[in-house]
Amino acid sequence: MKYRILGKTGYEISEVSFGSWAIGGTWGPVEDETSMKALQEAIDQGVNFFDTADVYGDGRSEKLLGKLANSHKDKIYIATKAGRRLDPHVASGYTIENIRKFLERSLTNLDVERVDLLQLHCPPSEVYDDQELFYGLDQLVKEGKIAHYGVSVEKVSEALRAMDYEHLATVQIIYNMFRLKPEEEFFPKARENNVGVIARVPLASGMLTGKMTPQTTFAKDDHRAFNRHGEAFDKGETFSGVPYDIGLEAVDRLMKIKPEHISMAQFALKWILMNPDVSCVIPGGKNPDQVRQNTNSSKIESLSDEIMVKVQEIYNELIRSEVHQLW
Repeated sequence: MKYRILGKTGYEISEVSFGSWAIGGTWGPVEDETSMKALQEAIDQGVNFFDTADVYGDGRSEKLLGKLANSHKDKIYIATKAGRRLDPHVASGYTIENIRKFLERSLTNLDVERVDLLQLHCPPSEVYDDQELFYGLDQLVKEGKIAHYGVSVEKVSEALRAMDYEHLATVQIIYNMFRLKPEEEFFPKARENNVGVIARVPLASGMLTGKMTPQTTFAKDDHRAFNRHGEAFDKGETFSGVPYDIGLEAVDRLMKIKPEHISMAQFALKWILMNPDVSCVIPGGKNPDQVRQNTNSSKIESLSDEIMVKVQEIYNELIRSEVHQLW
């Protein structure tokens, strides 16, 4: 495993880390025993950074990570998110009082006194103009409740706005072969401001594993079945906002240019890691084999310039018009 520095946190973290949405829920059935085995496999493969949220299984994934941290002798870093418990999920709900309430629940779930990194969980765009909220996050740092804070965003414009706050440590954003826009303006500014970049939805909800077909079906509680058009949350979270048939066509073309000795998922993860502005990538893993396959992408040799150009061409021809202007 290779390691990179996570922005202002100074944490030296595994470049392939662990996203725990899938072990919480809304990705089809999952068993806690299997999830714990997946988490332990991540540790065995050198992963030391785990991303979760209080709404993943209504705290289920936080509790699993709490068990992992307590059973593991070496330090692991756990980042959680707050805000999506609001109902309705509106900007006016993003008060420091509400965030503090959500944080206290996360501290209990994780069984810790301080969270390594607290992230606002894809709040409405107007929240980034609320200076009082970010001042409140500074206060939580001073109180020792959180070590650092960041944001998870839907749009590049939100990431740029968030970086106006001096103590913002990280930005979590969708960045993958289907979402290239962050490279243009956000990455250079993140580098300039020493803000860590956490690349989420790296496999476009599994589309970039190359295992889906026109006949693939999903469980009713899987967001890939019920959120294709943003029925439950931003549609960009599901297949990165790319229409299913177009995504399949793009993957078919990508499969033809990937190095023969690696899987499509490893190709997609390695492509992200080719960008030095990325601090880590956080694929999910519902079982040990998935985790092992994902983490092995850190060991793969660099992709050629020719392949990188071809990925860009496929994006420009098939994907750009579907997503670039939206996020």
